[in-house]
Amino acid sequence: MKVLCFQDSNSPLMMHINHLHDHIMVVIIMIISIVMYVLLTIVMNPCSNRFFFGSEVLELIWTLAPSIVLAILAIPSLHILYLMDELKPMISIKSIGHQWYWSYEYGDLCSIEFDSYMIMEQDLELGMMRLLEVDNRTVIPVGMEIRMLITSTDVIHSWTIPTLGVKMDGVPGRLNQIYLSSNICGLMYGQCSEICGSFHSFMPICLEVLSESRFMSWLNLMIK
Repeated sequence: MKVLCFQDSNSPLMMHINHLHDHIMVVIIMIISIVMYVLLTIVMNPCSNRFFFGSEVLELIWTLAPSIVLAILAIPSLHILYLMDELKPMISIKSIGHQWYWSYEYGDLCSIEFDSYMIMEQDLELGMMRLLEVDNRTVIPVGMEIRMLITSTDVIHSWTIPTLGVKMDGVPGRLNQIYLSSNICGLMYGQCSEICGSFHSFMPICLEVLSESRFMSWLNLMIK
């Protein structure tokens, strides 16, 4: 079933996206059921309403019904859209896409810059994820709003973490931003989601979420 479903939610945003997906699926199933019922009724009763030429009531129903359905879908969707609107981030991280690796810059608390390359298969240790592990992980504190600034130096890349429900293109000459947060500690994996050349499949993203104290220790270690 995991193949057919979303990955486990690690952020409030992704939880809302999952709920919206379930909400939309319920509406779609109801619409399909009604349409199939009407079709079967017509097929099984070919002589019914053979002299029926029009009805103002039916015209009103099939005009209002789609509007109501769209409103039912739009309200929770707009709710999520406003949740994704600009917040008050505690930390800003700049992610720069290259062919075929990522580089990161922390500029708020201190100045930290590093590149993040995929670990080759022959260098993996026991328990590491194939094609997803990197030599330098992106580290954020748990429970804090983070602003990611995404750009690129060559072609279009896309910075994506499915379990957090975030995806943003990195476009050369343009700075895009997206907000993220995680409510649990651990490792979250993603990959470049925009075809960017022959090694597109080999520029993973590994995000490590730490407690606030461990995050500060990591910052001090990186400064040294």
